[in-house]
Amino acid sequence: MAPPATKGTEGVYVTVDDLAALEPIACDLTFLRKAPVRRLLAGRHESRMRGRGLSFEELRNYMPGDDIRTIDWRVTARTGQPFVRVYDEEKDRPALIVVDQRVNMFFGSRRSMKSVAAAQVAALCAWRVMALGDRVGGLVFNDGEQEAVRPHRSREAVIRFSDAISVKNRALSATSDATRAPGQLDAVLSKVAAVARHDHLVIVVSDFDGHGPATRDLLLKMSVANDVIAILIYDPFLLELPRQGDMVISGGALQAELQFGRSNVRDAVDSFARNRGRDLLSWQKEMGLPMLPVSAAEEVAPQLRTLLGQLAWRQRRR
Repeated sequence: MAPPATKGTEGVYVTVDDLAALEPIACDLTFLRKAPVRRLLAGRHESRMRGRGLSFEELRNYMPGDDIRTIDWRVTARTGQPFVRVYDEEKDRPALIVVDQRVNMFFGSRRSMKSVAAAQVAALCAWRVMALGDRVGGLVFNDGEQEAVRPHRSREAVIRFSDAISVKNRALSATSDATRAPGQLDAVLSKVAAVARHDHLVIVVSDFDGHGPATRDLLLKMSVANDVIAILIYDPFLLELPRQGDMVISGGALQAELQFGRSNVRDAVDSFARNRGRDLLSWQKEMGLPMLPVSAAEEVAPQLRTLLGQLAWRQRRR
């Protein structure tokens, strides 16, 4: 049973009202698109098309196969050569936002749990997509369940999506008997890949616990015909380990005590955390897949705004 919504749970749990309050904050987030136009998009994406469109782009010589309805007869008569008009046409780009609410996300050293940061990032993205006129939906998952929300172009759709996130989020507990399911990440991505065959914006918000070669292949497959953004939620605790004190950690059925006063323990944990981070961030260089790190220890909106802005700048430089 989910805990009640109280002021004392701020940073530990989120409500639908919390996620709805992020709507105005999402107004200046910008998402990207890739080839063929090589430009940043704020919402529906444009593709160059021969035929009737929304706005005129250019005149060019007629080529075999062009629609005769695009011929500009005045220019053709004046030049003695056939010319066609090329237009920009808007295409729908539905967004699917994948939100991790597994027990591994229920951790936070300060400000908020990773699960809360993930919920906030997902809501910010959903509100921005809706404001830009595209359909938005997604898939929220924990260790045992997956809940899909079909993409729709309405505020009510974002509220439904936020409600699904909140329900999963508020079911998390330090005393939960849920069995940790690292394979759930790939299972969810497989389901998303079956839906997002082309022209989708896919945003994956997770700490990527349980990732492996199959995760990489699924994201690469989706990125061929879609725009894919991975948002890595992390807590800086493992990167800033204390030099003394003990901590009991649990993976579900088993527990272990970490003695941070011992240098070999600190070094082993530090090496694990940094290698895992480098592995995930290397996907951006290897596959061209944006992997944006967002800390649960800081306010997420400014981080997301900065990271997407940097991504936009890199996209314009290509």
